[in-house]
Amino acid sequence: MVAVSRDDLAMAFDFVSHAGPMEHNAYISLDTGKVWWTSDSNETFDEEIPDDLETSDRYLAIPHKNELDLGRRLALRFVAQELPARYEQVEGFFRRQGAYARFKELLEREGVLERWYSFEADAVDSALRKWCAENGLEVVEP
Repeated sequence: MVAVSRDDLAMAFDFVSHAGPMEHNAYISLDTGKVWWTSDSNETFDEEIPDDLETSDRYLAIPHKNELDLGRRLALRFVAQELPARYEQVEGFFRRQGAYARFKELLEREGVLERWYSFEADAVDSALRKWCAENGLEVVEP
């Protein structure tokens, strides 16, 4: 079982998830636990990436938040738990562009934005740990 730093994993997950699916990618070396980053944009990274990064079975792609059910569905689970009377309104947000901005504005007005951040962080940590366990990776604290 290869070890991967929790901080490296979290940063790479954020990088992958803060763009559209497949725009930003990150991979974990199954030999060393090192995380490699790539992007379809013009971003440059200091290190030369391995030639076989996207084709070798020795690297595991870090999932996008949508692959782990940490996008819209997570927001709706939070609303169902914390603001059930607002569920339909929030569901409507996610039918249009700019849903997260409207969602967070509502949470701020309702005084539960900090609870959302905590709920989201716990869900992300749990999902990433489960994903790592399923893929033979050990998460280690820095």
